[in-house]
Amino acid sequence: MKYNFNEIEAKWQKYWAENQTFKAVNGSEKPKYYVLDMFPYPSGAGLHVGHPLGYIASDIYARYKRHQGFNVLHPQGYDSFGLPAEQYAIQTGQHPAITTKDNIATYRRQLDQIGFSFDWSREVRTSDPSYYKWTQWIFIQLFNSWFNNDKNKAEDISELEAIFASEGNGTINAVCDDTVEPFTAEDWNAFDSKKQQQIVLQYRLTYLAETEVNWCPALGTVLANDEIVNGVSERGGHAVIRKKMTQWSMRISAYAERLLQGLETIDWTDSLKESQRNWIGKSVGASVTFKVKENDAVIDVFTTRPDTIFGVSFMTLAPEHELVQQITTPEQKAEVEAYVVATAKRSERDRMADVKTISGAFTGAYAEHPFTKEPIPVWIGDYVLAGYGTGAVMSVPCGDERDYAFAKHFNIPIINIFEGVDISEEAFSDKEKTVIGNSDFLNGMNYKKATKRAIYELEQIGQGAGKTNYRLRDAVFSRQRYWGEPFPVYYVDGMPQMIAAEHLPIKLPEVEKYLPTETGEPPLGNATVWAWDTNKNEVVSNDLIDNKTIHPLELNTMPGWAGSSFYFNRYMDPDNQNEIASKEAMDYWKDVDLYIGGSEHATGHLLYSRFWQKFLFDKGVVPVDEFAKKLINQGMILGTSAFVYREEGTNTYVSAGLIKDKKVQALHVKVKYINASDELDIEGLKSDGEFGEDYKAAEFILEDGVYKVGRDVEKMSKSKYNVVNPDDIVSDYGADSLRLYEMFLGPLEQYKPWNTAGITGVHNFLKKLWKLYADDSGLKVSDAKPTKDNLKTLHKTIKKVQEDIENFSFNTSVSTFMIAANELTTQKCTSKEILEPLLVLISPYAPHIAEELWSQLGNKESISTAPFPKFDASHLVESSKNYPISFNGKMRFTMELPLDMSKDDIEAAVLANEKTQEQLAGRTPKKVIVVPGKIVNIVG
Repeated sequence: MKYNFNEIEAKWQKYWAENQTFKAVNGSEKPKYYVLDMFPYPSGAGLHVGHPLGYIASDIYARYKRHQGFNVLHPQGYDSFGLPAEQYAIQTGQHPAITTKDNIATYRRQLDQIGFSFDWSREVRTSDPSYYKWTQWIFIQLFNSWFNNDKNKAEDISELEAIFASEGNGTINAVCDDTVEPFTAEDWNAFDSKKQQQIVLQYRLTYLAETEVNWCPALGTVLANDEIVNGVSERGGHAVIRKKMTQWSMRISAYAERLLQGLETIDWTDSLKESQRNWIGKSVGASVTFKVKENDAVIDVFTTRPDTIFGVSFMTLAPEHELVQQITTPEQKAEVEAYVVATAKRSERDRMADVKTISGAFTGAYAEHPFTKEPIPVWIGDYVLAGYGTGAVMSVPCGDERDYAFAKHFNIPIINIFEGVDISEEAFSDKEKTVIGNSDFLNGMNYKKATKRAIYELEQIGQGAGKTNYRLRDAVFSRQRYWGEPFPVYYVDGMPQMIAAEHLPIKLPEVEKYLPTETGEPPLGNATVWAWDTNKNEVVSNDLIDNKTIHPLELNTMPGWAGSSFYFNRYMDPDNQNEIASKEAMDYWKDVDLYIGGSEHATGHLLYSRFWQKFLFDKGVVPVDEFAKKLINQGMILGTSAFVYREEGTNTYVSAGLIKDKKVQALHVKVKYINASDELDIEGLKSDGEFGEDYKAAEFILEDGVYKVGRDVEKMSKSKYNVVNPDDIVSDYGADSLRLYEMFLGPLEQYKPWNTAGITGVHNFLKKLWKLYADDSGLKVSDAKPTKDNLKTLHKTIKKVQEDIENFSFNTSVSTFMIAANELTTQKCTSKEILEPLLVLISPYAPHIAEELWSQLGNKESISTAPFPKFDASHLVESSKNYPISFNGKMRFTMELPLDMSKDDIEAAVLANEKTQEQLAGRTPKKVIVVPGKIVNIVG
């Protein structure tokens, strides 16, 4: 009986699909367990061997929990809206839906051949109208809600409007725009409908506002901060600038404190929690108002150090601050405008990270110190961000390094307000050792006392108050793309109106081209059928717009994170047409028990998802306000890149060992042309269809008759030609080998280099495992009674594997399997009592071989339903001791005796042994030394 892994794996994948082996049921007497992967974006390149790492880990855990008797939900789907498909559509004219469908087919084939226990009956795709109907529905709920600070939760907007009508807004404690003006009930009732809508929009949890955004001209869209790397777009590496646009935004800032507090209740990695805490950025301090001299304007700042108020020697505004144009003097206008334009080309991340470059411009304006009334020069500088605080800072160079460097660079006076501190070389920022001086009523106070007194005095003059601030900004929710969720929004007299939920989904219209219009509108501006008929409640031709019953629809689409912010709830009841999921389904599954995905989503997907979950909890839609109990970040499998070395200015390539002091350029080449000895297949490279022409006329300088490439470990990427296709691995070694090898590479959370040569080790283990059960004559498992050694091997394996799975130490489990197979082979074990439970232990890791051998042993049901073996510690307790028997101190043989044997019985048993009689040759020993559990020494 041969181990034909390709046939075996195809057989069981077909069986699982036909029998829906891993289909979860809603509502079961079994306890529930929900295992989730961050669902993939289906790119055209398909999977490489790095992608399945987290999926294999989650699959092992899901299978293990089934063996433990849990009703396991382990779904999969596709985050199928996104920029890559749109870019491909722009280049080729092919509709993104077609590209996406083809890419999904490739992903599905690849996922299936690796043997995952997904419940495919629950598959979701964010680009499917039946799915994004609920994305649109959530948007409407957000639009129809406001955040009540007194109750610390979202409430229906109708309740707010009722308060306006009866009391005005004087008593309202809400999260809202800073520009809200007070009004009475009489005022409200006298406002016309449009004015009322404008006011309410300032309170809604999703709202329209002119916002500073990251605009990427090359991609023609706004990008989120987490979509920008080193000042350029993550996708394509294009330049990004800051500009103002009217956008939909979401008041995630309303949930800042709850997002912080919620981190204390969930079992997520410490590094991920810290990333979210830093992103939310809670600061406690004071708001301070500075009047601008000879101008009606005031500058509001937030400071964590109000105790240093007398150390302010200048103020700095973000270049994009709305007051810059208003207060800049004519003499400084040209310099300021040039600086603003230059700053717009830099991302916020770049500006935050660049602590070396000092730049700025003087506005010519002066603010007035709240207490001394002294003039304070107002500058702009790109180290201040419009998106943090108020976009303005009171600069205290004696206590802040950046302010200090700025003041030194521009020769601005530095006031020292710290007693006993020298600031001639650097700022003093140790607030715990602060003693305030040169500060009027704050003199002699420490940081805490001075802070309280400064806030009190500011409140007395009406120019400040204590305040808690958060770095977290409201999330821009508009994208100037085609391939995204359409907003369920139409406009009447310029004001947004929601389409009623019963008419959802509003589907993407057809367009001739996927680029922005000639007038700069988003791609949906190219649609000819994109207006809303309020009589028929349907989408109609733009030509019919009459501003009475037919109105223009929103041209922006939602961002990529929209559909991924609630998909875990939709998996609970994906075919439900009436609600995201039924109450029964949600009450049963509640939340994700184990979530596995990449750490790169810490401040994007995971923060937005927590925000939406908390909002839906407030609205009574979901039963819990955190969607995932436990989250593990898997590491990354790295590729081993290969390089050839071209001499500068030539078409000559020098072997790696010969480059030494030569000036060469290292160029990536495809790893498929490199053998295990790092030797390049030159002819294969020259015949490559993609770039073989580049090398056909090249000269290759060899060493010892071969061309040796250079090697480096890098992120696995198509652009680096170091991608290893799992299809090739599965074909050559089998899916079980791939699964085991990816786990064997190292701890789940670590980064690990891939080396295809290493997979032979786990493949050989599987062949050895097979031989434990079968040989050329067929199955050799018997009903033989297991030996003590057999039972010891099995139970120490049960104990170790269970501990490893519970601790997500999958790499050490693979080692344990190898040890068990070696020991049982040495023991010549054929006992079904040992070999059958061993298969259950191995099946989460290598399910195909386990299913096949399980079936060969006569089992009719899938091994996935078998209970996990119970550990019996008694088999690991040593009941006997192999005593070394010595004569005059020299060990002659060993003898196994029970550990509980008495000293006299041990002596009698040893003396009666034939080997002892041979050693004594009829002599009577002088003395017998017995140390129970250790040694026996016969003297004489």
